[in-house]
Amino acid sequence: MPTEPTATFAKTLARREVLTLSFGAMIGWSWVLLTGEWLMRAGSLGTTIAFVIGGIAVILISLTYAELAAAMPKAGGEHVYTHRALGYGASFVASWAIVMAYINVCVFESAALPTALAYVFPDLAQGYLWTIAGADVHITMIAVGVIAAIIMTGINFVGIRFAAFVQTLMTFLIMLVGLSFISGAALFEFSGTSAPLFTKGAVGILGVLVMVPALMVGFDVIPQSAEEIDLPPALIGKLLVFSVSLAAAWYIAISLAVGSSLNTDEIANSGAATADAMANVWDSQMMGNLMILAGVGGILTSWNAFIIGGSRVLYALAETGMIPKVFARVHPKYKTPYVAILFIGLLSCISPFFGRTILVWLVDAGSFMVVIAYGMVAFAFLKLRYSEPEMPRPFRVAQGKFVGVLALILSVGLGCLYLPGSPAALIWPYEWLMVLGGAVLGAAFYFNSLRRGSTP
Repeated sequence: MPTEPTATFAKTLARREVLTLSFGAMIGWSWVLLTGEWLMRAGSLGTTIAFVIGGIAVILISLTYAELAAAMPKAGGEHVYTHRALGYGASFVASWAIVMAYINVCVFESAALPTALAYVFPDLAQGYLWTIAGADVHITMIAVGVIAAIIMTGINFVGIRFAAFVQTLMTFLIMLVGLSFISGAALFEFSGTSAPLFTKGAVGILGVLVMVPALMVGFDVIPQSAEEIDLPPALIGKLLVFSVSLAAAWYIAISLAVGSSLNTDEIANSGAATADAMANVWDSQMMGNLMILAGVGGILTSWNAFIIGGSRVLYALAETGMIPKVFARVHPKYKTPYVAILFIGLLSCISPFFGRTILVWLVDAGSFMVVIAYGMVAFAFLKLRYSEPEMPRPFRVAQGKFVGVLALILSVGLGCLYLPGSPAALIWPYEWLMVLGGAVLGAAFYFNSLRRGSTP
């Protein structure tokens, strides 16, 4: 019979670390690397609309998380809430979906890092190996990604306190550089024709909207690490919602700044539109390189946060017997789920072998997995409001039933955008193979747990 996670984690995270953990996870590297992709798909105003819609949806969803995280501050987040409200099977589906999404982000970052550094060091790509979907793969780029994966794994292995320090430092540096770009773009007098407001109408907006859930996944790292947060439960909920609002505003401001600083041809030909816009605004390639370094910082903050979150969900799954018990091992000295951390690190060493093209596939496939978990948490939120109305809720959402229903509807609506027939459907075979491969592996774990009698 499964039980809730029982290991003792170190309570070390204060207010600043919680906020930078969540915000740093959400902004990542995409705001430097993929801004050009968004503007080409939807235009500057179209991109803004997509992030406003997606941001509102994620804020509503985050409210359900905030109430549940404050009520049940246990490692595992989605796993704990859905298990209590919906039972074993639903809990596994939600937990496995978020694990796959988190691992997708970690895998994304190990492939994104060498791509980012190649902007600053054009000769970095040496030792051609092969080409995958139009992207050349070089041995030096693989080496950078693999070495970084080993370092990030090591940082998380030795304890969340050190990982949180790295997160806080890098997040403040990212914000400093980003704000310098936004302020410079606001004063910049663009002499050419800036990016169009819209490019493909509603189809373009949907093309950006489907990426928003994966771009803003990260606030739920707070619930995953709730047992390691040394704050009142009600404050945990407030910080969670605030971090989502801050991330949505960040993406919108960056997109508008890039759209007002580069024309369509410049965006189309740019490998890192935000960095090129920074160089254009300040008339200095050094500033463009500085933006890339901020993006590298975003890779590290996002990567770091999702190793933390993913390892805690794997730990929770193992503690309840849904996956092999080895993932529930906690290091006696460092108080970290070290086997889960090593597993994520190993997978992160693989993606650099596939080159740059894999990046967009990972974002799209990860987004689909995220909205599955979001929808199930919203349903669990509603179920607990009805089945356990007297449960202590230190952070109680006003008009909770209305918010929960709206969050559930939005999650289902976002999920439908990825299905065949939608203009923004996942790409076959690449993105669907990622989703289906993860589902098959999860099914194998689930039916094995049933065979071993792990269900209550």
